[in-house]
Amino acid sequence: MIDLKVNEVEHKDVGQMITYLNYFNKEVINETDNETIGIILASEKDDIFVEYATASVTNKLAIGEYQLYLPDKEVLKEKIKEILDE
Repeated sequence: MIDLKVNEVEHKDVGQMITYLNYFNKEVINETDNETIGIILASEKDDIFVEYATASVTNKLAIGEYQLYLPDKEVLKEKIKEILDE
C-alpha cells in the first residue's frame, strides 16, 4: 500500500497506515501471500519523528521523502557516488 502525502508526515498518517495494513493482512490476503508492505511518501519528514513513531511497529512500514523535481544531473552523480562509497 502506498500513501502519498503533500505535507509532512504526522502521527495520524502512521496510525492510519498501520490500521490499513492490519485490516488488509487479516481480511484480504490469503496464507500464500506475503505480508503487506506499507509505504508513506511525503514532501517532508522528520527522521527523529519517524524513528520513534515506527519503533514498535511490527508491520512492514517505510516512510520516505520525495522531491517534486529531480536535482541537477551533476548533483545526482555526486549523490550516487556518495552512496556507492559508503
